Amino acid sequence: MTNKPELLVLGAYPDWDFVELEKAYTLRKLWEAPDQGAFLASHAANIRAIGTRGDLGASAALIAALPKLEIIVCNGVGVDGIDLPAAKARGIKVTNTPDVLTDDVADLAVGLCIAIARQIPAGESLVRSGKWTAGPLPLATRFSGKRMGIIGLGRIGLAIAKRTEAFGMKISYHNRKKRDDVAYAYHNSVEALAAGSDFLVAALAGGPSAKNLVGAAAFKALGSEGFFVNVSRGTIADELALLNALENGIIKGAALDVFLNEPNIAERFFTLPNVVLQPHVGSATLETRKAMGQLVRDNLAAHFMGRPLLTPVN
Repeated sequence: MTNKPELLVLGAYPDWDFVELEKAYTLRKLWEAPDQGAFLASHAANIRAIGTRGDLGASAALIAALPKLEIIVCNGVGVDGIDLPAAKARGIKVTNTPDVLTDDVADLAVGLCIAIARQIPAGESLVRSGKWTAGPLPLATRFSGKRMGIIGLGRIGLAIAKRTEAFGMKISYHNRKKRDDVAYAYHNSVEALAAGSDFLVAALAGGPSAKNLVGAAAFKALGSEGFFVNVSRGTIADELALLNALENGIIKGAALDVFLNEPNIAERFFTLPNVVLQPHVGSATLETRKAMGQLVRDNLAAHFMGRPLLTPVN
C-alpha cells in the first residue's frame, strides 16, 4: 500500500501489534528517537494519528504541534493523560479500549483483596525462605461474608461487585450518580462508603475531578480492621495519607496495582508488611492485551475508512 497514513506512536506496543499496524500505516516511533524534539519537528507536518497508552497520554503541546492530526487512539481505558479539551477544540477524535480489559482488572481486584486479607505474599515468602518451622504467621482476615465498598460502579466496578457477590459479601458503592439499575446500597461520599466497608476498592476513572478523592478522612473511616485496594489510578488516593494510614495502623492493610509517580514509587512502600504491591498489571494478560491492540487497530481502520468509531471518548 502506498501513501499510508502516518501514525505517531508515543511508546512501545507489543510486537504483534506493530506487525499489523505496519501493514496499514507508516509508523513514526517517537520513543526510539535520540532527539525527540527534532524527530517530531521533521515528521509533524504529515502525522494524521497518534497511538498512545494510558500511562503516556497526549499533551496539549503535542496536539498543537501536529497540524494534520485527526485521531488519537489510546491502548488502555484511562484517558486522563490525554488533553481532551485540546483535542475537542481541534475536532480531533479520541478512542480508548474499554470492555476488553474489564474482566482481567476485576479478577485482579478480587485477587488483591484476598492476597492482602489472607497474607498470601507473606505466606509464600515464609515457605520460600525455609523459615516455616520458625513459627506460623499471625492469623489472617476472612474475605467471604465481609462488606465490600466500591468506588466507581462503572464497567469494572460492576464486574467486581458481581464477583464478590459469590463470596457472600454485602456490597455498597459510591458513584458520581446513583445507579437505578442495581440494588446495592449507595453512599453519597467516599467517607460514608468507607465507614460501612471492610474492603474499600477503587475502580473509578482518573482525572482532575478524582484527584485525592480517597484521603485521610476516608482511611480513618475505613478503620483499623479495613483494607484499601486500588486498581484505578494512583492519583485518586492521597498517597501521603495512605502511607500514614499504613504505617500507623489507621487501616489494616492495602493492595495496590497503581501508584503516584509510577514506576518510581515512594520507597516507604517497600518496607511495609501490610501492603501488597503490583506493577500496574490489571490488564496484563495475553488475551486482553491482544484484544486491546485489535480494538486500537479497528478504531484506526474505522476512522480512515469513514466509518463510526467503535469506542469513541469524545
